[in-house]
Amino acid sequence: MSETQTHEQPLGTPAGPAPRAGRAAVAAAISTSLEWYDFFIYSTAAALVFNVTFFATGNEVVAAVNSFATVAVGFIARPIGGILAGHFGDKVGRKPVLVAAVVLMAVATSLIGFVPNTEIVWLAPMLLVTLRICQGLAVGAQWGGAVLLATENAPANRRGFFGSFAQLGVPIGVVLGNVVFLILTATVAQDSFLSWGWRIPFWISLIMLPVAFAIHRYLEETPEFKKIAAKLEEAPAARRSPIVEVLRKNPGTVLMAAGSNAIGVIFFYTMITGSVQYATTYLGLGRSTVLTFILIACLLQIPLVPLFGHLSDRIGRKLVFGAGTVAMMVWGVPMWLLIGTSGPDTVWPFAVAVIVGVVAMSLQTGTQGTLFSELFPPEVRFSGASLGYQISAIIGGFAPMVMVLLINGEAGNAWKVGVFLALSAAIGLLCLIAIVRRYSRPHESADAA
Repeated sequence: MSETQTHEQPLGTPAGPAPRAGRAAVAAAISTSLEWYDFFIYSTAAALVFNVTFFATGNEVVAAVNSFATVAVGFIARPIGGILAGHFGDKVGRKPVLVAAVVLMAVATSLIGFVPNTEIVWLAPMLLVTLRICQGLAVGAQWGGAVLLATENAPANRRGFFGSFAQLGVPIGVVLGNVVFLILTATVAQDSFLSWGWRIPFWISLIMLPVAFAIHRYLEETPEFKKIAAKLEEAPAARRSPIVEVLRKNPGTVLMAAGSNAIGVIFFYTMITGSVQYATTYLGLGRSTVLTFILIACLLQIPLVPLFGHLSDRIGRKLVFGAGTVAMMVWGVPMWLLIGTSGPDTVWPFAVAVIVGVVAMSLQTGTQGTLFSELFPPEVRFSGASLGYQISAIIGGFAPMVMVLLINGEAGNAWKVGVFLALSAAIGLLCLIAIVRRYSRPHESADAA
């Protein structure tokens, strides 16, 4: 079957039971929130701690690049996690893969909190990189499982809304991580924070283990996968590797999905992680001030994500997703010009920059899970959606490093970061246009097409 053919089966059921859809959506939101909390606290620690502890040098730029390089390692591992999870998620089920991903993330993140301060210069970086790879594998695996549990259990005419709950993990994870770091910076002295205080957020992640048990114990497998499993029982020899199948039949879809989504990841990490390092290092803003405004912006995103998911059920996934791409393209340069004019006595430009940025970004965040799921047939849906999403994560994972290099120690270079965002958004828009032109969706309702 070629990419230009219509190949997708309906996603969700015409009138899926609301209690089942609700349970799946809540489970997806909780699991992804904890997963992203773990993934994001590493980025925050890299911006605030690791550059002055494990990677300290006489050059601030080099220290920041080295610290953010370990952040990027997790993004490189995410597609591998997506590939592995896609293979097993399309073969053994959505739920067991999600449970395994949650357990792996809990163990890896808690162990980061035990990485020692040591005079053996290579030991701590090696341990951080290894555990960051495990984090990347886990978050790469969990996204597809959470999204498909939410969308495939949802009624067909509300899958955008229910699917958005898996995306709530992003802002909730940031909020949880920032709250923990804000409490620590307010209650722990600077020397103690750099010595042991930063470890506490990582140890908290052990709470994910009972969450994994609850998902395993109480959540059902999706109806879509049950149908696939039934077909496999009838003709098990006919099934090939899902990842091979999706790359053989749908390579363009995977690449266009990755290209269209990259700006959202770049925009997010440049704003949430990169701006923290820039504002605290070059503008003289306090850690608590910066983290508070990031927290407020992400709190705003929590209601916006399901709102835009619901809107996509009414006017179409691609339209809402595309509006987000255009908004980020338009706002990229003004956002970073505003950030660049901020200071200890002038914090409102930073606040306006990140709050408007979150609104623009939420248009994509609320729709991307369901949109990507709809691009692939059920038997390779986990593999295809995960691979497209996680490839874009590789690109986005290097965004803070690119930001540091573009600024190059000069606070006045912030506008260059805005140009970088605008160009990335333009590429994403071209990829989305290619998706819109290539595929038709005759099975979708008129207001979801």
